[in-house]
Amino acid sequence: MTTIQADFQSLRHISINAVTQLPPTTPTQKIRTDADLETWRTTTGYRDYAVFLRQLNESVVGYYLPWSSSSPREATISTLSLLDVLDHWIDEIPPQSTPQRFGNLAFRTWGKRLEDEHDRLLASLLPAHMHAVVPYLAPYLLRSFGSFTRMDYGTGHETSFALFLLCLTLIRFFEPEPETEREIVLMIFARYLRLCWRLQDVYKLEPAGSHGVWGLDDYSFLSYIFGSAQLRDQTDIPVSAIIHPPLPPTNLYFLSISRILEVKQGPFFEHSSQLYSIATGVQHWSKVNSGLLKMYDAEVLGKRVVVQHLPLGGLLKWDPPTTPILPESTHNVSADMPPLPSRTMAPWAMSKIPSTAVSSPPPGSFPTSTVLRSDCTHSLSSQSSADHMQKHPRSLNAAPLSGRRAGPITTNKLPLGPLASTSLRPTAFAAGNKSMTPGPTAPNTPPSSGHDEEGGE
Repeated sequence: MTTIQADFQSLRHISINAVTQLPPTTPTQKIRTDADLETWRTTTGYRDYAVFLRQLNESVVGYYLPWSSSSPREATISTLSLLDVLDHWIDEIPPQSTPQRFGNLAFRTWGKRLEDEHDRLLASLLPAHMHAVVPYLAPYLLRSFGSFTRMDYGTGHETSFALFLLCLTLIRFFEPEPETEREIVLMIFARYLRLCWRLQDVYKLEPAGSHGVWGLDDYSFLSYIFGSAQLRDQTDIPVSAIIHPPLPPTNLYFLSISRILEVKQGPFFEHSSQLYSIATGVQHWSKVNSGLLKMYDAEVLGKRVVVQHLPLGGLLKWDPPTTPILPESTHNVSADMPPLPSRTMAPWAMSKIPSTAVSSPPPGSFPTSTVLRSDCTHSLSSQSSADHMQKHPRSLNAAPLSGRRAGPITTNKLPLGPLASTSLRPTAFAAGNKSMTPGPTAPNTPPSSGHDEEGGE
């Protein structure tokens, strides 16, 4: 992650007096274009989230489940009670028995209750002197459990809950110190994860913008980051342990893998190829953890269709620089937020890409994958423009690729994983590209997509 790779920085403290001086408008959706996305990555709110996530990650290194504090903070107990109330609502609002194709309509009833009672829930969560913060927290809580319209759930909703916890830390409802941060991850986030799993099971929620077999997980991401952090400094449990179930519920990574094995059928390397590639291609948990942080930055925070619905502003400052930010090709960020070496690839995936498959980007920009085609490799270095026009009269006025017959794909140059085009990956697997993905070759099956990604999360 761009800022997560930097040294620790202190997390801002927003006093309640400062909250009363904030603009009366509540956080709103501000990311509508790719330029807005790049602008967000330069704001104070984005930096706060990066620092917060890094601190949560570090707080759980070497700690295992089940874990509980000897004297849990009152803030932790209150937040767990709020999640318990939401879980109890599931019992009071059973799913409808009528057949429904996508999701169960009872989830909208559950969501309507949350919309009606969120002010009361937050008022009971916070001490009286913090009630002025409720309007700035509500948008994040309401988006933390899925879309009540589309009846789906994804990493954007998970991120909204993490931002909710960040806001509570900025106002010092939670103190930014290791013991409290450990409670946030191993008690609060673990409880939130189980609540979301139950919502998905009972109301049959669809994955939001799922990458299908090519994604890390249909629903979540942060559990893998925190779980790999738990295992980071030990050597007794290898990364490959996940392909030998059953797994002990001692960390969030294993819990998430066990969850996949419960809800999906078939060989693990077929329905979870990314996780299988990590298990068979990475030797150290430290590499897994750092790689997942970078992948989260690229595949979640770096995707407009995922973060476009996040409410921003208020406690999470939206303070873009005065100089306009250009999208993607010139990814300008502030000095304390250096760009990633790769937009979408984690270290274990980068090591598997041939050097000829990825072009060298200009400094400060994210590299993109290059699909090599035999009819697109003309060189003008050894001939004049006139000679080239005689041999290739259509080359400078050719029809768009969509109207032409494309040449054969050089599959041994095609990178797999997040960089590869979804429509091209089955071809690479069919060709038996063993140098890219260790272990068994996945079948030639088109990837599925739960929803049109433009629907966002």
